[in-house]
Amino acid sequence: MVSDSTSVPRRKRHSVIEHTLSGITGALENALFAEEVARQPGLLQSLDARVKVLAVVALLLAVSLSRNLVAIFGLYLFTLFLAWRSNVPLGFFVKRVWLFLPFFTGIVALPALFITPGPPLLAVPLGLTITRTGLQTALFLLLRVGTSVSYAVLLILTTPWNTVLKALSVLRVPDAFIIILGMTHRYIFLLLHTANEMFLARQSRVVSRTSGASERTGIAAIMSVLLGKSFYLSNEVYLAMLSRGLRSAPRTMATFRMGRRDWAWGSALIALAVVAIVLGRVQ
Repeated sequence: MVSDSTSVPRRKRHSVIEHTLSGITGALENALFAEEVARQPGLLQSLDARVKVLAVVALLLAVSLSRNLVAIFGLYLFTLFLAWRSNVPLGFFVKRVWLFLPFFTGIVALPALFITPGPPLLAVPLGLTITRTGLQTALFLLLRVGTSVSYAVLLILTTPWNTVLKALSVLRVPDAFIIILGMTHRYIFLLLHTANEMFLARQSRVVSRTSGASERTGIAAIMSVLLGKSFYLSNEVYLAMLSRGLRSAPRTMATFRMGRRDWAWGSALIALAVVAIVLGRVQ
């Protein structure tokens, strides 16, 4: 007997390993895309890395010292202008900053809506009241963090990482700190690639759907092996660096040359930061 009822196909559930593989692949793709953006012709790509580092530090100070929401919002709009002139896709740039920022920063800013004393603005369930001062405090936090992260992301997107590390010398950053940053950035992606291969190898040997407990056991085993590999690799890399005569910060092939355009844009960006600090102190 043939039943008249039609079976509705169920949506296939993705395992934890598949989600992990997807996350690792996405991280690697984002890193490769950032390197492509840094090599494109654009405003910030054409400036000296030292100018960009100093300008970003000055603008970050302006954001942190400003007490005016309008001034901070103006600095954020300026990041969008710089991203547009630097051929950074605005959709990608905005999503990279604001996709997870409201969640993590909102957890910190949420209590300020209710516990900050001030004129009542809106009553919510559970007997809580949002105050005007609390709302202003939460907006300050979200906008400050979002603008600061936007400038940092813009610097990374428009400058190769090795060039950023070399430019940090203008801020008198210790050589040991620069070496740690460079090695961390390099071997994060190596360990991601290793983890991706380990997950793929496990997934290729799975014939049927496994239980949740079995998947958790497999992931724990992969994490322990990856931790052991990273510890062993760190010792081997350190010994290899010492055997090759490493005594200070590594040298790069990139050379810095300041031109008139670099001096002009650097002076303009630092002047903008000073103006933003002065206007941001006015309430």
